[in-house]
Amino acid sequence: MKVSFENVSKVQGLLTVSLERADYQESLEKSLKEYRKKANMPGFRPGMVPMALIQKMYGKAIKAEEINRILQDKVMGYIKDNNIDMLGEPLPNDEKEKGQSMDDDNLTFYFDIAVAPEFDATVSKDDTLTYYQIKVTDEMVDGQVNSYTQRNGKYDKVDSYQANDMMKGKLAELNADGSVKDGGIVVEDTALMPSYFADDSAKSLFEGAKTGTEVRFNPAEAYKNNAVQLSSLLARSKEEVENVKSDFLFTISEITRYIPGDVNQELFDQVFGKDAVKSEKEFRDRIRESLERSFVPDSDYRFLLDVRKYLTDRIGKLEYPEVLLKRILRENSREENEDIDATYQRSIDELTWHLIKERLVRDNDIRIEEADVKEQAREATRAQFAQYGMMEIPEELLDNYAGEMMKKRETVDGLVNRAVETKLSAVLKKQFTLKKKNVSMEDFNKLFETDGKASGEKADGKKPAKATAKKSTGKVTVKDENAK
Repeated sequence: MKVSFENVSKVQGLLTVSLERADYQESLEKSLKEYRKKANMPGFRPGMVPMALIQKMYGKAIKAEEINRILQDKVMGYIKDNNIDMLGEPLPNDEKEKGQSMDDDNLTFYFDIAVAPEFDATVSKDDTLTYYQIKVTDEMVDGQVNSYTQRNGKYDKVDSYQANDMMKGKLAELNADGSVKDGGIVVEDTALMPSYFADDSAKSLFEGAKTGTEVRFNPAEAYKNNAVQLSSLLARSKEEVENVKSDFLFTISEITRYIPGDVNQELFDQVFGKDAVKSEKEFRDRIRESLERSFVPDSDYRFLLDVRKYLTDRIGKLEYPEVLLKRILRENSREENEDIDATYQRSIDELTWHLIKERLVRDNDIRIEEADVKEQAREATRAQFAQYGMMEIPEELLDNYAGEMMKKRETVDGLVNRAVETKLSAVLKKQFTLKKKNVSMEDFNKLFETDGKASGEKADGKKPAKATAKKSTGKVTVKDENAK
């Protein structure tokens, strides 16, 4: 067996594999014997079908299968051993293989190989980038404190109504003259929150209302004929309330107000652990620190986007084997009528950054261990609990949740990518000269308005194609047009 590789251009090569019968004869005979043992053919006992018949009926297909297996090992082994930086997978060169048949003893296979272009992605202190840090304002801290106190609040009964209070009482349909309608809709002990009315004039009817008083209003006007809300209030189907336009009399029996919890030691202990915080100032300082820490991944994400633009602009347009990559795109396309030319350019943009990122990871010897993936799962768990005001999570609970996340393959892939970006960001922040800039949340979000909000999303709103934005899949195939 002979395997050779020649450069057709700087970014494309031709890999040739020459096989003689001796290279595959032993494995072919073994496979034929194994197939014979399993063959079930009328007129013959299991395992007793003549080898000549097996050879005649299935020999060519089994031969192709064995040769494919050998090619898979040898082609990918050669590429790995010779450090060929391949893009996509090897594609058979049908033109050079024309006229060849599986009936031949000696066979030669040709594969077109897309090779990654050469470029320099070295970073030093001569390279300068702005690093945006989200400024934590007093309003943000106030909002977080309010969120905690809201969760610890309670409902108290009060005598007079204020906005956002909830009232209970009897609701009765009225005639045009204000009298209670015989046979009209009556709802006992219903709940009402005027704050949810769509009509402001209807809301004003309840201002200062007290328990025991009666308020006349029109539900259809209050909710602006929203059938769902009317159905809920009147305890009737949407069809039944569709033509209900009458005024109603609401007799208030109870008014309930939500009272936020106090900012006290009990709250401090609940959020940060027992006695970890002793005063409101410490509490607010710890919240500020937590918010600042929670914004670091956002700043790092923005930083990597800026690194991407900086390096792709500095490196410039790379040379790619366009014809071959478009063939790979067609092979991988799931849509028969996909516009390959339009897909190609988006794919090339993603592939360029993918190669730059890979080079940075390799040059900086960034490695991802299981512990790194687990820590990403723990961080994701912390972020989830923080949304519910739980800042201090027991280690055992973090480990349990992280363990469950790592049982799902698709989740693990995402965690690995986040671990890579976390380590890469940390390394690059030391290599670049950073001009740190504090910005408001609003200004930070504006940075994404022209260059995409989602990972890899383009300014035109299109997701980048993924067909060539990955390294080799290791897939090698050959075909024989005469094989059955």
